[in-house]
Amino acid sequence: MSCAPATPTNRIRPTSRSGILSDEGFRLFFPLGALYAAIFPLLWVLALGFDLPLAHTVPPSLWHAHEMLIGAFGAALIGFLTTAVPEWTDTEPLRGRSLWTLAGLWTTGRLVGILGWDGLGAVGALADLAWMVAMFGYLISLSIRRRTDRLLAFAFWVAVLIGCLAMTRLAFLTADIDRATTTIHLAGYTFLGLLGLALARVTVPVTNLVLDPSERSSPFRPHPGRANLAPGLLLVALAGHAAEVSPAVGGYLIMAAGAAFLDRVAEAFIGREAARAEILMLAGSSAFAGTGLILTGASALGAPWPAVVGLHVALMGGLGLGVFAVFCIAGLLHTGRPLGLSWPVRLGAMALTASVLLRVLPDLGVPLPAPPHALAALTWSGGFLIWTAAFWPLVTRPALADQSRAPDQNQPATCGTDQSNRWQSQVSSP
Repeated sequence: MSCAPATPTNRIRPTSRSGILSDEGFRLFFPLGALYAAIFPLLWVLALGFDLPLAHTVPPSLWHAHEMLIGAFGAALIGFLTTAVPEWTDTEPLRGRSLWTLAGLWTTGRLVGILGWDGLGAVGALADLAWMVAMFGYLISLSIRRRTDRLLAFAFWVAVLIGCLAMTRLAFLTADIDRATTTIHLAGYTFLGLLGLALARVTVPVTNLVLDPSERSSPFRPHPGRANLAPGLLLVALAGHAAEVSPAVGGYLIMAAGAAFLDRVAEAFIGREAARAEILMLAGSSAFAGTGLILTGASALGAPWPAVVGLHVALMGGLGLGVFAVFCIAGLLHTGRPLGLSWPVRLGAMALTASVLLRVLPDLGVPLPAPPHALAALTWSGGFLIWTAAFWPLVTRPALADQSRAPDQNQPATCGTDQSNRWQSQVSSP
C-alpha cells in the first residue's frame, strides 16, 4: 500500500464558500446537477402541465428530454470529469475561474432550455456546445501532456455527444422534429456509454473499500472483459443506426448492449456486503440501464409497448441512479469522509427507484390509483433534493483532511489514514 501524498505547501486552500465551491468540480457541478434534476420535472409536470411557455416550434416534450440529458446529466458529467480526470492523470484540477466559466456556459443553456425558448435556441446551443468542446479539449490536452491513452475513451464519447447535440440543435432550428427526436435518443445512448465507462472505473475501488476499508488487500478483481463491454456494444448499436440497419437488427443490437449492462450486475455478488447501499446503487444502475435497453430493443421487434418505456427505464433508472450513486460516493470520499450513507440519502435512492416504476408501469398496462406522472415527478425530485440537503454542508466546507492539517502544512505523507486518498489511488491505478 502506497503512502498518500501530502498536500502541496504552495497551495492556499480557500476559506470562503464561493472559493470552496470552485475548488473542485464536484463541489460546484454536483449541486447544480442535483438541483436542476429536481426543479425541471416539477416545473414541467406540476407547474406547467407538460408545457413550456416559450416553446412554439419545438415540442415541449423534446425540450424536456434535452434538458434532463444536457442540463441535469450534463452538469453531472462536468463535475465527474473535472474531479476524476486530475486523479487519473496526477495533475492539478481545474479551479476558480475555469470552473465558473464552465458553470456560466452551462447556466446560459439552462436559461434557454428551462422555458423552451425557441427564439434564443441558437444562443443556448452555442453555450452547450462550448462547454462540451471545452471538456473534449481538456481530455485531449491532458492525454497529450501526460502521454496516456486512458482518457481517450471518455474523449471519444464526449465527441459523440457533441455530434448528437449539434444535430439536435440544428434540427430544433430547422423544425425537423423527426430528426430531433432521433438525435436526442442517440444522445441518451451516448450518456449510457459514458455511464458504462464510469461504472467500470468506480465500481472496483468502491467494492474493494467496502470489502476491506483498511485497503490491506484488494479482494475484488472483476473479469477484464466486462469492463468496457457495455459501452462497446452501445457503440456497435450506434454504428448500426448510422448504417441505417433495419429496425429488427437495430433492436437486437440495443438488446445486446442491455445484456452487457445486466452482466455487470454480477459484480455485486460479493457476499453479505452486497447489501451495502453503495453496492446496491451501482448494481441497480446497471440493472436499470440493461433492462431499459432490452425493453427498447424489444419494442423495435414488435413488443406491445412504446420505445419510450425502455428509454425511461434506461435513462431515469440507469443513468439517474448511477449519477445519484456517484454524487453520494464522491461527495463522501472527496470530502474526507468514509463510505456509509445516512438513512435519508438511502431513502432518496429508493425514491428515484420508485419514480421509475411510477413513470413506466401505466405504459405497461399496470393501473395506478393516483396521477402517475405527478407522483413520478415528486419522487424523482424528492430524491435529488434529499441529496442536496444532505451533502450541501459537506461540499461547501473544506475536506476533513484540510481542516485538521497543521497551519504550516509542512507535514509528511501519511499511510493508511485517509480513505479519500486511498480511493483516489485505486481509481487512478491502471
